[in-house]
Amino acid sequence: MRQEKVFAIRFSSLYPMYVRKVESKHRTRDELDRVIRWLTGYGPEALEGRIASDNDLETFFAEAPAFNPNAALIKGVVCGIRVEDIEHPLMQKIRYLDKLVDELAKGKAIEKILRS
Repeated sequence: MRQEKVFAIRFSSLYPMYVRKVESKHRTRDELDRVIRWLTGYGPEALEGRIASDNDLETFFAEAPAFNPNAALIKGVVCGIRVEDIEHPLMQKIRYLDKLVDELAKGKAIEKILRS
């Protein structure tokens, strides 16, 4: 899929897929929301607003109040590509989120996911 198509995906359509993924592995939506808020800086109400909106991923990340500086500590492979090697800043942010969701679904402790 071309980057432009990925950037145009609505966050509101992606979010339910994340919820299904983590819940199928016995994790909770609250844990998912905590991970997303940690990465982006959105508060609970602001995140709910983004979930209800038609904003695409580009807008979702562009309007993130405080992208976590510790996101650079996120390492690993998503879709066969090392997230730390992705050059396009927006694509890297998207893959950081994907990696955090994967870690949550795989049962990793929240403290480790949040790089605390």
